Amino acid sequence: MEDKRHYFAVDLGATSGRTIIGTLNDGHIGLEELTRFDNPLIQTGGRFYWDIFALYNEIIRGLRLVAKQGLSIESIGIDTWGVDFVCVGRDEAILRNPRSYRDPHTFARIEEYFDKVLPREKVYQTTGIQFMNFNSLFQLWAMRRNGDEALRYAERVMFIPDALSWMLTGRQVCEHTIASTSQLLDPRNKRLDERLLSTVDLTRRRFGKMVPPGTLIGPLTEEVQQLTGLGAVPVIAVAGHDTASAVAAVPARDAHFAYLSSGTWSLMGIETKHPIINDLSYKRNFTNEGGVEGTTRFLKNICGMWLYERCRKEWGDNAPKSHTELQAEAVAQQPFRSLINPDDPAFANPASMVSAIQDYCRQTSQPVPEGYAAICRCIFDSLALRYRQVFGWLQEFANFPIEVLHIIGGGSLNNHLNQFTANSCGITVLAGPQEGTAIGNIMMQAKTAGTVSDIWEMRRIIADSLELKRFEPQEAEAWAAAYERYLAITGADRAE
Repeated sequence: MEDKRHYFAVDLGATSGRTIIGTLNDGHIGLEELTRFDNPLIQTGGRFYWDIFALYNEIIRGLRLVAKQGLSIESIGIDTWGVDFVCVGRDEAILRNPRSYRDPHTFARIEEYFDKVLPREKVYQTTGIQFMNFNSLFQLWAMRRNGDEALRYAERVMFIPDALSWMLTGRQVCEHTIASTSQLLDPRNKRLDERLLSTVDLTRRRFGKMVPPGTLIGPLTEEVQQLTGLGAVPVIAVAGHDTASAVAAVPARDAHFAYLSSGTWSLMGIETKHPIINDLSYKRNFTNEGGVEGTTRFLKNICGMWLYERCRKEWGDNAPKSHTELQAEAVAQQPFRSLINPDDPAFANPASMVSAIQDYCRQTSQPVPEGYAAICRCIFDSLALRYRQVFGWLQEFANFPIEVLHIIGGGSLNNHLNQFTANSCGITVLAGPQEGTAIGNIMMQAKTAGTVSDIWEMRRIIADSLELKRFEPQEAEAWAAAYERYLAITGADRAE
């Protein structure tokens, strides 16, 4: 790899988004952030939406900057959060902004689906997906039951990265990793399940052709070329689910690793060749999502930095704006004084996260944390202990020894929580890269272009391009005692 190759990545999260130029040069990767923007929820009429048109405009803005700089890019790739989707009518127009997975319309519908349609066990045996009320299957069921007009008239249904790629190219695909988050896909044959689709009055033809990550979708339309000043740049279906892109960027030297993609959500898992679907994975509510090169991401979703982000927003100027200062004050607080189950439904989308945490502690007869430092300490302790629980389960499921835990994503910058995680799980933690999702997006584009050969060459380049932070376990007895207390307080079943 002697010449410079530039790739354009769109990385969209559930709170913000970015456009990034990734450059591969002589076996190393470098990133340049072009734009950063908010991705706020829109609340109106008792519903929560995403603004798909605003996101499209932000992509166009980033591409215009590329043209303005005279930069030649090889391709474009888009990754986003999972489960949400866009409805498109027969006239090729988007029928309405997509509903957000944080919309409460699914809360009462998941159990209704199991009671009226298919039993819980049957759905899991078909999909191997962790039950969460906002999975696409339950969103579609809720929309049908509520008489949703957009879904009624939908000629096409597209997951968010596929919809944005369609807006750029005019070509529809259904990329495997993003489809695998829906609870509509059978991970064994990598196809959308016709029986599940029929329960929400849909057929396979409503969705685009299923394609693996690394598939060429097509060039920018003439309209987009005129809007941006670029030529017929190809758009690639990268690993469209942001976690799939992030896991592709884990800088592991061999397969004996677990990962923690730490951001708004924490996703802890292992990479396997085949899905793990059995009575125990069902009981512990683990998920089997698509990865690159035919792998499965066997993982569990954990409510991650969402707790911290929401509290910081509430505190505003009453807490330090610097993450470093705020986290240092939190670590100075008494450890393990108050603990919560981060995955309790009370923390899904409360009006006040601070009040929700305090109410949980009050209801479990614990000291109620007061002030930003004490509440942050409660969050960090509780997350690390929840990680311990899930990590222990992963060790049981893995058919290989887990020798290291890689923490990737924005949460990898939180050195205090990284150390807590090493302490709690009793394993070496390697933190980085922060920009794992964007890097995985870019490397999949490079693989499609033939610049790199496979996932392990991708990971070698990533490992050689950055310096990882290492955290070794400490204070084993204190964390073991705290874990027993966590289980007692939260009522978290050891076998969930």
